[in-house]
Amino acid sequence: MSFSSLGLIEPLLRAVAERNYSTPTPIQTEAIPAILRGSDVQASAQTGSGKTAAFALPILQHLATTRRERGRFVRALILVPTRELAAQIGESFRVYARFLPEPIKTLVVYGGVSINPQMMALGGGADVIVATPGRLLDLIDHNAVSLSAVSTLVLDEADRLFEFGFTDEFNRILGLLPARRQNLLFSATFPAEVQSLATNLLHEPVRIAIAAEPANKPDILQRVIEVDAPQRTQLLRHLIEANAWTRVLVFVATKYATEHVAEKLRRAGLAASALHGELSQGARTQALADFKASKIRVLVATDLAARGLDIIELPVVVNFDLPRSAVDYTHRIGRTGRAGESGVAVSFVSADTHAHFCLIEKRHQLDLPREQIEGFEPVETDIPAPASTGGVKGKRKSKKDKLREAAARQQTGTASESSPARESASMPTLQPEIKFSWRRRPSSLR
Repeated sequence: MSFSSLGLIEPLLRAVAERNYSTPTPIQTEAIPAILRGSDVQASAQTGSGKTAAFALPILQHLATTRRERGRFVRALILVPTRELAAQIGESFRVYARFLPEPIKTLVVYGGVSINPQMMALGGGADVIVATPGRLLDLIDHNAVSLSAVSTLVLDEADRLFEFGFTDEFNRILGLLPARRQNLLFSATFPAEVQSLATNLLHEPVRIAIAAEPANKPDILQRVIEVDAPQRTQLLRHLIEANAWTRVLVFVATKYATEHVAEKLRRAGLAASALHGELSQGARTQALADFKASKIRVLVATDLAARGLDIIELPVVVNFDLPRSAVDYTHRIGRTGRAGESGVAVSFVSADTHAHFCLIEKRHQLDLPREQIEGFEPVETDIPAPASTGGVKGKRKSKKDKLREAAARQQTGTASESSPARESASMPTLQPEIKFSWRRRPSSLR
């Protein structure tokens, strides 16, 4: 199978050849012809599968063969959950379109930066807009762009759009789009919420599910190192220096931890920087640029960086904190071992996270050996017993127990009449009026 056999025009084939793409990936083989036919697509594929090219190339071919209306219109709209992913997709569109006979105007818009330059750039409309939902609506409210001519809507990383809670924004955007359009939904996972969205949004879609075959899995050496939690930073420094790792992406659980760990590494003489959602867009862009250019050796990040970032020749990923979701383990370690390169993924496991890592192994059908590094052998060998409120069966109070206790407090008068907890317990649960129920999105992701 070759790209030319997929029906792509010569300028796009030339751009693909320049990128040294020899043969299409499975997601590209199935998605490109379907999108060229005008079908809706529901696609599931693992990280690093080449899905950006899978939708960008056929969209560009459609744009190159149709005329754009004059005015504040946009023809293809790609919605994404993060600024970094928006910037990456926008750059891919520009690279793939460089040999087309007529220029394709592609704009990337997201929050965290001044809206005025984006409004000015939208003068005369655009062929492609890659946007985070919140900033797109800001531009619409400023009459900078109209969605009435959108012919193709793409939702990329749809599960992350749900997770970050783009509920109201997404429903508003849907109401502004024309009824007749092509819908493309790409997601690494399809939980119930995403499947519900696909059912309501897509019309007779072509469904594509690409499972990672053993022969096509990235060449990633997965290591699990047992260490006491207080010793993790010292162990991280030791591993970086002992193995002469040139660039390391370190995942932690909180924005505070990114700054804390990065500062400790800097004090130890390692060039390190933090990346999290509360940084200004300028700071986030600079941190990524410095890391890609090897100006810094260690990038300490939250899961903001787990999806969408394509860092060429990233040799090592470290799970300083384990991911909360077993699914995110794959997305994290998938930042290394890309484009045929080999990589190393290291996970730190302490006594209190041992059970959680066993769950991750079970979910991904792994059985990884445990290592101990000389000088960093763990002292805490016993897993601490979970707290009584920790959700272990037999430990958590049942709903009936809670209701009995509430009734007893009411009878004895120990509970206040104005207690917010009592008021909320007596009030019926209100269901949102929106079609899809998502979690609230942090303001930093707007």
